[in-house]
Amino acid sequence: MINEEDVRRICLALPGVTERRSWNQPAWFAKTLMARIWEEGVLTVKTEEREALAGTNPDIYFWSPHHERSPRLVLVRLSRIGLDELSELLEESYLLAGGRGRV
Repeated sequence: MINEEDVRRICLALPGVTERRSWNQPAWFAKTLMARIWEEGVLTVKTEEREALAGTNPDIYFWSPHHERSPRLVLVRLSRIGLDELSELLEESYLLAGGRGRV
């Protein structure tokens, strides 16, 4: 099962990513926020495919009313996503957050 330590390991392996707290939760930044623990077992990331992801995999991807105005943000249930899919998603989020290193 994917957990916060897996997210941390993937994020910090990307060039220039730093970790700090955001809204009292662990968060990872490229130039801007790329990922944050939303609540236990749920991660917020940036994507260009929020509608498609949530439409095809609503058991993994969703958003809350809080995220309604942010079309690039999606919530991810860590217990339901595979490590390869999470890695790809975090790489996309890294690039959208201004990451410039080689992924």
